Amino acid sequence: MTFSIAAWCRRTGQLGVGALTARPAVGKLVAHVQSGGGAVATQATVNPFLAYHGLPLLDEGRSPQDVLTELLAQDPGRDVRQVGMVDRHGRSHAFTGSRTVGWAGHRTGPGYALQGNRLVGPQILAEILRVFEESGGLDLAERLVLAIEAGEEAGGDRHGARSATVTVIGDQPYPLWDVRVDDAEHPARELRRLHGVFRDEVLPTIRGMPTREDPMGEAARQALGTPMERKTPSNAVDQQTSTTATGEAL
Repeated sequence: MTFSIAAWCRRTGQLGVGALTARPAVGKLVAHVQSGGGAVATQATVNPFLAYHGLPLLDEGRSPQDVLTELLAQDPGRDVRQVGMVDRHGRSHAFTGSRTVGWAGHRTGPGYALQGNRLVGPQILAEILRVFEESGGLDLAERLVLAIEAGEEAGGDRHGARSATVTVIGDQPYPLWDVRVDDAEHPARELRRLHGVFRDEVLPTIRGMPTREDPMGEAARQALGTPMERKTPSNAVDQQTSTTATGEAL
């Protein structure tokens, strides 16, 4: 049905999920991220409570392995589940149920949990992981887009692809990136296009929004003409993007 990668960026501390599937709305069903907690991708026969219950436990400092072991022990449908989890320290863990549809499997390492089912073979995960690791100098959102492109180009899903998503969060409760393709003939290609639109038109607005440390926000400050000693916004951690916050309202 899908492949996904839950990931943590050592350089920025960002957390994210990238995924692609043969069904619509993968972003709605699979990807779950919480600032200060972690990132969870739940797939195969989806159980969102692995994320809803798991992310608060990660926020308490428990490890992904401990959290998934506890939650899966309580899940009577675990044999048809697949889930990957990474926390804010880069610890990761994944699970593939014994009755998920093949080819199915996962790979984990520092900063990532990569999983897939209904794939043509394990080489798909190997290619996704190669691209993700080789792009370590880029921002997390870009790395996730590259990983999804690599998986689709490698023929990842036995039934083709239809939807894709990239969600990335920093140190604020709202996402820095939330790019979704819900129904497209070539979802990775469309995700790449929307990534550019989001970078140019949406990310500047997000950078101008209020933060925990700055309840006014740069956009409101510019709109009101309120002077303030400039500080680096805590949500402006995407160093690759050169645009600045604007006062443009939605």
